[in-house]
Amino acid sequence: MNTMKTFMLMAALTALFMVAGRAMGGQQGMIIALLLAVGLNFFAYWNSDKMALSMNRAREVSVHEAPDLHALVANLASRAGLPKPKVYVVDDPTPNAFATGRDPEHAAVAVTTGIMQVLDRYELEGVIAHELGHIKNRDILIGSIAAVMAGAISYLASMAQWAMLFGGMRGNDEEGGSNPLVMLVSMIVAPIAATLIQMAISRSREYLADATGAEICGHPKSLASALNKLANYNAQRPMNVNPASAQMYIVNPLSGGSIASLFSTHPPMDERIRRLLSM
Repeated sequence: MNTMKTFMLMAALTALFMVAGRAMGGQQGMIIALLLAVGLNFFAYWNSDKMALSMNRAREVSVHEAPDLHALVANLASRAGLPKPKVYVVDDPTPNAFATGRDPEHAAVAVTTGIMQVLDRYELEGVIAHELGHIKNRDILIGSIAAVMAGAISYLASMAQWAMLFGGMRGNDEEGGSNPLVMLVSMIVAPIAATLIQMAISRSREYLADATGAEICGHPKSLASALNKLANYNAQRPMNVNPASAQMYIVNPLSGGSIASLFSTHPPMDERIRRLLSM
């Protein structure tokens, strides 16, 4: 169900991108929008892992530096039928973790220094299994594409604003020009709709990663316990991360009880825990 929902949401996001391009720039704008999406998606496919690790100041650790962590990752990767991903550490006392990589052969798992001090072994296994679930389901690639598409729609809206400002929106509709009213509505509605769809995709993949992670580690209650701890710690002491990378973490690193939590890319924690405990 989550996989089908993701495909439907991705189709909706792509359609929105095409419609927004048509409304804001006519037939030519739609073609430019499509070419822009292809180019940005290609760039994201090859560079999203490097950008994510650099943005979050993650450093790769060797087997000698973190033997227990490497052994845990290797064991769970073997259970999941995946190549062992590279292991990274983020120097931050707030417990959290994320995974990145364009495919299982080019993947990495990153954990904060705080997570190894807060969670017991079984809880840490649950968290790593969740991240391996993202890798197995290729969620990093899906999330990157969704983010690029949503960002491109916002970029189109910005271009349309400049076009209106300098009179670039004039034209004959029969020749592919843009209707001023439709263009104005698209500029306002399209970016909001794209953001909502992107958040829905992210939430759907988090639920799926929870289920896959519970299957890999074999003890969903430990993952539920870990999520509860991580959510409490991150609410009390949010991490200093780029908001663009917040959706990658297993729990929202920016949560702090603000109204922004209403627009989170993460599902409600109570519902995630409820689903795990019911497995």
